[in-house]
Amino acid sequence: MADPIKRLRGMRGDQNKLMRWATYASTGTALILIFAKTGAWFATESIAMLSSLIDSLLDSFASLLTLFAVRHAQTPADREHRFGHGKAEPLAAMAQSGFIAGSAALLLIEAINRLIDPQPVTQTDLGISVMGLSIVATLALVAFQTYVVRKFDSVAIKADSVHYKADLLANLGVIAALVLSGYLNVALVDPLFGIAIAAYILKGAWDIGSDAYQMLMDRELPDEDRERIKEIALSYSGVLGVHDLRTRRSGPDTFIQMHLDLNGALSLNRAHTIADAVEKGVSEAFPAAEVLVHQDPVTPESAPDGPLDFAEDAVGVRASVPIDSQDASRNRTDER
Repeated sequence: MADPIKRLRGMRGDQNKLMRWATYASTGTALILIFAKTGAWFATESIAMLSSLIDSLLDSFASLLTLFAVRHAQTPADREHRFGHGKAEPLAAMAQSGFIAGSAALLLIEAINRLIDPQPVTQTDLGISVMGLSIVATLALVAFQTYVVRKFDSVAIKADSVHYKADLLANLGVIAALVLSGYLNVALVDPLFGIAIAAYILKGAWDIGSDAYQMLMDRELPDEDRERIKEIALSYSGVLGVHDLRTRRSGPDTFIQMHLDLNGALSLNRAHTIADAVEKGVSEAFPAAEVLVHQDPVTPESAPDGPLDFAEDAVGVRASVPIDSQDASRNRTDER
């Protein structure tokens, strides 16, 4: 049977690699679009095009922030940070929400000024071509980010993906504004689209900031996940109940703690075997989780040490452990 520790390390290595590639793709896409949209804005003088350019500038800062945050969050736990560095991800997401809200405010101000003093839109064909390129590049990036988020549920990459999804709608709005303003001479459409895009960007900033805040405040996992954890624990023979279940997420990591009610007359070795089996079962259901189980004795009339209905060797626990090995294990724990 494969070593579960090696399997977990292999999964974490694949996760880290994909998440880093997602941040590289995001940063590269943002830089390419900045150059293209800058030229298009100078040519068209469209407020909608300017709104898209401002959004791409903020995207590049946010993507760079995500890149550094994801790399830092993947740093292994050390003596000063026993639970790892996963909180770097929601911190980056909070900063992203600020960047995004700032871009929306700048866009709103410029759009209101253009409502007061309308300006004609020129070079419409060039602007539409640039926005078409932007849509294709953003679609490819969002598809890759969505795959990574579904696989690893990274809050930083999810935040990055949210504002690129907003970009898709914004880019379509820019094309509509260019067509109506450039070909139909409807001057007010351009700033009105800018205001609508600003409102949508603000909504995205709020959603990102809210999710990051909840993670920073150690919000519990969803109720369905908590119920699943309890069901897994109660499915093992010898587990009479589950209480004090506490869960939280920290970037790419999940932490699960619970107390198991076990027959008080069980031997220590047998209670430990049951607890290890529960830890393994929960870890298989939540691969990125660190699971900690505490055994609480209840007071039964009797506790026969009969055969378990799961294989003891499947959880890597020996029937008896020499005292020297136990002391060595405690020493290693103290050293850490």
